This record gives sequence, C-alpha cells and structure tokens, in this order.
Amino acid sequence: MNTEILNYRTDPFCLQETNEPDEEEAVRGASHLSAKLVYQVIRREGDEELRRPWTSLFWSGIAAVVCISFSVIGEALFKTYLPDTRWLPLLESLGYTFGFLIVIVGRMQLFTENTLTTVLPLFARPSLDKLWCVARLWGIVLGANVIGCFIAAAFIAFMPAFDPDILASITEISKHATEHGAWIGFAKAVPAGLLIAALVWMLAAGERENFFIIVVMTWLIAAGGFTHIIAGSVEMAYLLLTGELGMIAAIFGFFIPVLLGNIFGGTVVFGLITWGQVREEVKNASKQKKGTTLP
Repeated sequence: MNTEILNYRTDPFCLQETNEPDEEEAVRGASHLSAKLVYQVIRREGDEELRRPWTSLFWSGIAAVVCISFSVIGEALFKTYLPDTRWLPLLESLGYTFGFLIVIVGRMQLFTENTLTTVLPLFARPSLDKLWCVARLWGIVLGANVIGCFIAAAFIAFMPAFDPDILASITEISKHATEHGAWIGFAKAVPAGLLIAALVWMLAAGERENFFIIVVMTWLIAAGGFTHIIAGSVEMAYLLLTGELGMIAAIFGFFIPVLLGNIFGGTVVFGLITWGQVREEVKNASKQKKGTTLP
C-alpha cells in the first residue's frame, strides 16, 4: 500500500530520525492513507470508469441491480421468519446488506457509487469534455440500473421462486419504502447518498475490514429508514408490476426526489466536502510537478 511517511527530520516532537530500513517499513505498515492519497485513489478509479466502453458499463449496471435485489429479498426473509418484536427492524435491516455486499465486492456498476467516484476528476479538472463524460456515464449506468430493477422485480413477482409469505413481506417492505411522498423521499435520500459516498471513500482508504465496513454502512441506511434510489427502485418496480403503485406516484413521488436526494448527499455534500479538504494539497502537488506558481 502506498502511504505518506512522516518526515522525522522536520518533526519537532521526534527525538531522533529514523533511518533503519526495518523501522521505516514498520512505519509504512502502520500508517494510514492520507486524505490526499485517498482522493488520488478515487480520482484515478474515476478516470478509468469514465474511459470504459458503454457496453461494459451497461451490462455491469444491469448485473448490479439484479444482484442488489437480494437486499430486498434479504429483508423479507428476516421479516417473514423472525418474531414480530420491537427490535425486529434492526435485525431485518441486516438483510439489506446482502445485495450491497455482492455488488461492491463484485465491483459492479451502481449509480450511487458514481456520485463520488466520477465527479472527483471533474472537480480537479473542470471542463465541458469532462462534464460530458460524467453525464454519459451517469446516463448509461442509471438507465442500466433501472432496466435491472424491472428485470429483478419481474422475476420476484411472476416466477414461482418465493413463498406467498415472503412475497407479502416484500410488498409490505416496498410500500414502506415508497409511501413517503416527494419532499420526505428527498430528505431521506440525502443521508443515504452521503453514506454510500462515505463508504466509497473508506474502501479507497484501503481498510482491511472491508466486509465489516460494507455491512455497517449499508445496514445504517436501512436501519435509519433512509432511501437508496437503486435498491428502492427494485421495490418501486415490484409495486408497479403488481398494481400496488401508480406510474405518476412512482416517478414524481419516489424516483425523481430520491434520485436527486442521493445525488445531493453523495456529490454536493460529501463530494464537495472531501474535495475541499484536499483541494489545496492537490493544487500544490500539481504546481510542484509542473514547476509553476499559481497566482
């Protein structure tokens, strides 16, 4: 892992300089990535994503949502087979992590992850070309994710794969996720967008406990009653296909507000905050590399 090493020669609190190779290697192993290096990891990943062929993005986006439907199924399994107690929602929310584990570990294309990954290159080098590349990727991935939502929802609704009790639990969970209305849906989507962006940032930091981080952060989305546009769209599509939700209410009462809320939380709130904390360091590094002085 690449890490920044403390400069002991200039540290006034250091008693002596560390020159031994073994000691230096020990420091490397114990150090965490700085915010600037985490930014660089995500920026480079974003640059790679922006250069991927549209067919790769499209099929990865469909696969991601087919897999993330197991978040809805996981919640329904807990809800169906556990006793109805006060603490059931906390344990039920653990099922929500299943689909995210598959998608994130499998490195599939989920729209909400791109609200941070692909915008950091845009923040660093703003241009119309870069803005077009981000819009292109967002459009392809979001479109593929929505198609995947209906594929997954159609399988759940019309294939004899699930018992009636589980389908009843899926219906109840889906209604709860989509019943709030536009303004509440937007408000509940903001923390979810921020948490997914924070998850991307934490994973880029190279933490070894990746499984634990994914489970905790996605569990928090469900336990907090926050709304994720893609997992929630599986629930929306299921209700549409089963006649439990109208098209106007689905689009304007759920999909658009939640989409905007996730973007606001992931890009505007978390993205701009993280960019702000590394902006001067990145500019100084670029200045030193080019050998020029910024005004």
